[in-house]
Amino acid sequence: MGLKILVLAKQVPDTRNVGQDAMKSDGTVNRAALPAIFNPEDLNALEQALQLKDKFPGSTVEIITMGPTRAAEIIREAMYRGADGGYLITDRAFAGSDTLATSYTISLAVKKIKEFDVILAGRQAIDGDTAQVGPQVSEKVGIPQITYAEEIKGIENNVITVKRRLERGIEVVKCPLPVLITVHSSAADCRSRNTKLTMKYKRAKTLTELQEAGMDYEGFYKTRPYLTIKEWTADDLNPNPNCLGLTGSPTKVKNIENVVLTAKETVHLTSDDKDIDFLMRELIANHTIG
Repeated sequence: MGLKILVLAKQVPDTRNVGQDAMKSDGTVNRAALPAIFNPEDLNALEQALQLKDKFPGSTVEIITMGPTRAAEIIREAMYRGADGGYLITDRAFAGSDTLATSYTISLAVKKIKEFDVILAGRQAIDGDTAQVGPQVSEKVGIPQITYAEEIKGIENNVITVKRRLERGIEVVKCPLPVLITVHSSAADCRSRNTKLTMKYKRAKTLTELQEAGMDYEGFYKTRPYLTIKEWTADDLNPNPNCLGLTGSPTKVKNIENVVLTAKETVHLTSDDKDIDFLMRELIANHTIG
């Protein structure tokens, strides 16, 4: 049984390097000021997809990502690791989207694709930490969802079995296909690049990338369709314009701050009764307790 698997992935700013210029005046992230990386938990989701592909011959894995042209980099990265291709959803109309507008746009892309068995996504992105996009997409597409997945145990008779990692333990659940699954960071790490796949797909590009580079996409790329990364704009998805970008985003970010913890006020305590007595007095004095 071959599965049609979609992976929702995001190119995110590396929030470990947040500086003073990390936010624009309109409250959106200044992505140009931060290094761009493959969202970590989306890599966990990609690995679960690739494991399903390994188990079920004839399966395909395709990436859906929304962002500027450079976001095609993570589609190529996924192809180097075993994915078959992807869709870049890109348009100035999508700029400034919060989770509501993002999930709306991605859900339109999923509906346009139509045929799929499993949608996988990271639990959350490190630039927002909301864990909302995956569940919102499932609601808008109208399919069930399983969150906090750690391992896909198997699929039998069109029913998938998933182990979930919860705050106080684990849970094993079953669900009919199609289903959307968000993957926890405790899931298996994604496999490394495959050398042969890297050589095969290193020239994979979107039409915009080909045009910007002045490359011959009427010749070389026409005879090698597997190197063309699909690119959809707002016109391809026929959206309600009031649901896109900043207009369709009720969330407004007021400030971004990089907090660095220092040890200058650290007090080292032992198990000595005097140290414990000191700690209790300090906690009572600053009203942490009492």
